[in-house]
This record gives sequence, C-alpha cells and structure tokens, in this order.
Amino acid sequence: MAKSSVAFPELVPTARTFEPGNFPVKTFKAQNGAEHRILYGSRRTNIKLSLTFANITDAQAESILDHYEAVQGTFGTLTVDMNSGKAGWQGNEDALGAAFHGNSYRYEGPPQLVQVRSGISTVTVNFIGVL
Repeated sequence: MAKSSVAFPELVPTARTFEPGNFPVKTFKAQNGAEHRILYGSRRTNIKLSLTFANITDAQAESILDHYEAVQGTFGTLTVDMNSGKAGWQGNEDALGAAFHGNSYRYEGPPQLVQVRSGISTVTVNFIGVL
C-alpha cells in the first residue's frame, strides 16, 4: 500500500508543462459509421505535470532527491501546493491541482539532475496524476 501523500519541497520552478488529462471514455463505432461514447468515470486520468528548477543550489537539488526517496520513487504519492510547483501560475489555483480533480501525483520516473557548475544544478521532475 502506498504511503500517505507527502508534500513536495517548497521550491519555485523556472519552467513547467502541464497536460490536463482526459476523462475515461470508450468509443465504439458501428458498421454504419455511427459513433457511441461511454464515460467510465467522473475524474480525469493521465494528468501530467513537469517542473524544471534551473540553477538551484546542490542542497535544493538534494531536497528533491530526498523527496523522491521519501515517497519510494514512483510508488508513493505526493502533493504539489501553490508554494512550490504552481508558484508563478496566474490562473485559477485549482487548474494545475490534481487534488481538485480527485487525483494525487506520483513521480513518473526519477528526477533528472544536470550539474551546471560547481554547487549549481538544474533538476527536472515529471509527475503523473493517479486516482
């Protein structure tokens, strides 16, 4: 069983990408070409959020790696609040929030770390919304 949701470190990203996902829909096409769609749930799936933290200190980069360890990699879930992943977002606070849509986030894979120079790194993390 996954750990309870753990908050992501309070760091402000320098870039983000967001894919709002979609509702679970199954489409059937009849031989005459008629299309029928069945909605299988009321919550979006495959919500994706990618955050890049450019030119952060190695200590800040390590806090992200420590968080990845704390949630057991791609196993546990996490929350991304307005002080971290969504800071700088000018839209509705719930637009980027998986929790508003009944989802939590989990890591899609390990964080990618690039050392820019001594003591400075850029880290990219990719999250996926899970029910």
